[in-house]
Amino acid sequence: MVLSKRSSWFLVLFGVWSWIIWPTFLKNIWADPRSFDDGAQPFFLVHLVLVVVSLVLGTAIGALGVRGLRGSARPVRADR
Repeated sequence: MVLSKRSSWFLVLFGVWSWIIWPTFLKNIWADPRSFDDGAQPFFLVHLVLVVVSLVLGTAIGALGVRGLRGSARPVRADR
């Protein structure tokens, strides 16, 4: 499958956006008084899982975009 440059850039920007938004969100959740009361609370743990999954998916999506941009830079062989 070949991605267009436009689609590839969208995926890269989505990955970058994920790495800007989610760590900030985690910092804000960490500071929330509901997060810790004699240890981590379910409120914090649920949001931590959300952040980790979102960062993993954002990284994977961004990597696909980078691969798409690298693939569009290579000439396509005639025998494919």
